[in-house]
Amino acid sequence: MAHTSATALEHRKVYVEVTVKVSPEGEVRPLSITFEDGIKYEIDRLKQRCRAHATKVGGTGIRYTIVVNNHETYLFEDDGRWFVEAKAHSGG
Repeated sequence: MAHTSATALEHRKVYVEVTVKVSPEGEVRPLSITFEDGIKYEIDRLKQRCRAHATKVGGTGIRYTIVVNNHETYLFEDDGRWFVEAKAHSGG
């Protein structure tokens, strides 16, 4: 019997606009994300910040573990550009 993993979702790297607050010490804190369709999401909480690899879409950078609308997700900053690992739309 062939087995297809229901958890193996396709993802794509989506660059987003991010509003940040920078402390006098240089600490960057993302406040909101605006997606390519113009929808803006406030970041409710920043849980963690570390250097990490974007395992689903490739690339490295600073990975911010954030909470948006009670959903934990990752936001990446790589050389001044911000991206998320968005679920890709299937073509049928």
